[in-house]
Amino acid sequence: MRILALGGPGAMGAVAVRVAAGLPEVTEIVVADKRLEAARGLVRRLAGAGGAPLRALQVDVTDDTALRAALADADVVLNTVGPYYRFGLTVLRAAIATGTHYLDICDDWEPTLRMLDLDEKARSAGVCAVVGMGASPGVSNLLAARAVQHLDHIQDLYTAWPVDVSGSEQDDEQILDPDGRPSAAAVHWMEQISGKVAVVSDGQLVHRRPLLPVTLTLSAEHSGTAYTVGHPEPVTLHRSYRPTGEAANLMVITPGTLAYLDVLRRDIDAGKLTNETAAADLAKPSLSRGLRAAVGTMGLKGPQSLPPFFAAATGTSNGRPVTVLTRLAETSGMSALINDMAEATGIPLALGLAQLLNGTGGRPGVHPPETVIEPERFFLDLARHVPHLSEPNHAPHDGVITDITPTR
Repeated sequence: MRILALGGPGAMGAVAVRVAAGLPEVTEIVVADKRLEAARGLVRRLAGAGGAPLRALQVDVTDDTALRAALADADVVLNTVGPYYRFGLTVLRAAIATGTHYLDICDDWEPTLRMLDLDEKARSAGVCAVVGMGASPGVSNLLAARAVQHLDHIQDLYTAWPVDVSGSEQDDEQILDPDGRPSAAAVHWMEQISGKVAVVSDGQLVHRRPLLPVTLTLSAEHSGTAYTVGHPEPVTLHRSYRPTGEAANLMVITPGTLAYLDVLRRDIDAGKLTNETAAADLAKPSLSRGLRAAVGTMGLKGPQSLPPFFAAATGTSNGRPVTVLTRLAETSGMSALINDMAEATGIPLALGLAQLLNGTGGRPGVHPPETVIEPERFFLDLARHVPHLSEPNHAPHDGVITDITPTR
C-alpha cells in the first residue's frame, strides 16, 4: 500500500511516518508538505531506520489540482495538516473524489460534524475515512468505548487529557513552529477555548462557552475538577452511545494555567486577539494578562487526584448505578507517552492505519474512532510501542486500567 503523509514533517506527522514505515503492508510513504525541504529533511532522518521506502513531495493543500494529483497516486492519506477548522474538509473532499482512504487527527468539533456529513459520499466512493485518530480525540474515544462496555445504560460520559500536570507542560516547541510562528496546534487550542463549544446536556448536543468547571468523583482514589474545551468527543460519542445526561471533553489543568487561558478567551471573544495572536501571547505571556490571570486564579479548583488521561462513564450495570473509569496506566513508559504530545498523537494515527490496512477497519464511510477501530487490538498494539507496559508488576498488559465503583 502506498501512503501519502500530508504534513509529514510536522512533529505529529513525523511520528506517524516513523511508525507507519514499519508496517508490513506499507510499500511506500510519500512525505508531502508545502515546504519541500522540510519533507526532504524527514526522509533523510528516517532513511536508515529500515521499513518502507520514503520520498519527498511538495504539496500545498490549498492547491486543489496538486492535492488531487498527490492523492490519486496513494492508497491511503494520513492528514496531519492543521488547524482542521481550516483544512480538514478540503483534504477529505479531495480524498473522496480520488478514491483515497483517509485518516486524520482532527481535534476541532465543527469540521468533525461537517466531515461526518460526508459519510454517504464516502460510502458511494468506497472510501474509508477515520476522523480524529490521535490522542484526544482518538485514544480518548477508545478509552470511552472500553468504559461503556461495562454499562447497560449510559448517563454521563467524559473524556479528559492533561495540559500541565504530570510533567505535560505546554512548551514553546508545541506552541511555536520552527519558524517562530504559532503552531497549528496552538492556533487550534485558541479556537477551542473561545466562542462556543459542543457539549452534551440532558442527552442533547448543545453549545456552551468553554473553560467551565466539571467536578468529578470517579473512585475512592480519583476526584477533582477539570475544565471543558472544544474537542470533538462529545459530538461523536453522543452519536455513537447516546448518553442521556452530560458529556464533555475536559482539560486536566492547574488553576494558574486555566486562569491565563480564560484571560485569552475573554480577549479573543472581545475581538482584542485573533487565534494567532493569542497563541503567540501564550508562548510569551504578557505582563498585563499575567496580572489579570493572577487575580482570576483565586477561587479556581484544581485537578487534585484526577488521572492525567482518562474516560469516565456513569450509568447502570445489571441494574445498579456505577461509575466506570478507564485510564492509561501511569507507568514510566506510559507517562512518557502522555507527556509527549507528538508521540501520543502520531503513534495512534499509525496504529489506526494498521487496522485499516489489514481490513478490520476498512468499512467505507466517514467514521469516528470508536465505531471503526477495535479498542482491544488498538491498546495491545499501543502497549508494544510503549516500554514497560507488558512487564510484571507494572500494569495490565494493554496499558489500560478499569475501575468500576458503585455510585449512589
